[in-house]
Amino acid sequence: MGLNMDLLGCDFSSRPSQQKNIVLAWGSTTGGRVTLSKLERLQSLEVFSQALQEPRAWVGGFDLPFGLPRELVLHLGWPSDWLACMQHYAALSREEIRTAFKAFCDARPVGGKFAHRATDLPAGSSPSMKWVNPPVAYMLHAGVPLLIAAGVRLPGLHGGDPQRVALEAYPGLLARELIGTRSYKSDDKAKHTPERLIARKDILTALELGQSRLGLRLKLTHAQRDALVEDASGDSLDAVLCLLQAAWAQAQHAAGHACYGLPKFDVLEGWIVTA
Repeated sequence: MGLNMDLLGCDFSSRPSQQKNIVLAWGSTTGGRVTLSKLERLQSLEVFSQALQEPRAWVGGFDLPFGLPRELVLHLGWPSDWLACMQHYAALSREEIRTAFKAFCDARPVGGKFAHRATDLPAGSSPSMKWVNPPVAYMLHAGVPLLIAAGVRLPGLHGGDPQRVALEAYPGLLARELIGTRSYKSDDKAKHTPERLIARKDILTALELGQSRLGLRLKLTHAQRDALVEDASGDSLDAVLCLLQAAWAQAQHAAGHACYGLPKFDVLEGWIVTA
């Protein structure tokens, strides 16, 4: 099981539209080489939900948090069981979430406003309770209920279909390994600079040469490479970075790791694959 499954990388948006899509990168792996088969752009959460439910076998890396910090959950008196917590969270409006999280932050000292998950430090990720820049709290609110509803398996967190396996991914973790802190993307057209374009090219060159600790090489056509370089928002490239993280997890599973390479982690908070 696991060797002939598709691979999926997802750059998620909590408010997809014609301008800002959810991007899915589909691929496959053979002998340490990850081949990108296609990029798919989705303009609504409904279409994303349908894509999750299609009867095909995959291991996917999704760029959205799968859990909240334990410290925050306990402070708010929310359920400390992951599924119960996610159901409680899904029932709230974005305004209710913002109000609760802002009150939590306002009561804390400067420099320590946000609660963090244990995975945030090794991954270098934003706290999953942030509601702006980036609004990852809303991404969790929009995305995780759809994963649960689709019946997919979230290793270590939630049982589901073993043929559709969703892992929390974070493209910034892999990008930083390859190009350091250089910026490679922006949603702001004014910031679509030559420097960011060169950074995207450098990431892809490093991935094609297999220069990351994941031990995988990315295989692209010339047209795919051009498309990834030209998408200055970085959404397509982020989906491909998540695809590589999913490929690593699938390889761990194929080698006998029951939890797709995830370490022992807090089952309320979740963990970012490869962190």
